[in-house]
Amino acid sequence: MNTHTEPPGPEPIRFDTKIAVLLRDDLEPWQRLNVTSFLVSGLGTQVPEVIGEPYEDADGVPYLPMFRQPVLVFEATKETLTTAHTRALSRSLPRALFTSDLFATGNDRDNRAAVRAVPTAQLDLVGLAVYGPKNAVDKVVKGARMHP
Repeated sequence: MNTHTEPPGPEPIRFDTKIAVLLRDDLEPWQRLNVTSFLVSGLGTQVPEVIGEPYEDADGVPYLPMFRQPVLVFEATKETLTTAHTRALSRSLPRALFTSDLFATGNDRDNRAAVRAVPTAQLDLVGLAVYGPKNAVDKVVKGARMHP
């Protein structure tokens, strides 16, 4: 009979912030992955506090740092995504967007031009990433559901 008990571990890390990605519910699987990748890359470049420390394996091989907290992925209708975008703007949260026009471009210059050509209210959003205080992000994604 093993009577050895492990000492209590450190308290779980809790975050007062949230990273959320909203995807339009009519995207193909490859589009969902592509859009998510693009969206989170935007947050990592402009919000340095979301990035943790570099990794290293037992042999000392270094790896790039990643987000310090989970990324929650949601899906929503086009209407809910548009409402979430409006909420993110009204709260001035750091955000990244992906519009349907970006599926037809092949580089960053053309992507930026495609977004710049469309007024805010007419953007055909297929994805949105937001970061901020938990309660503010929860209000932004209200009406969306966790991605299956």
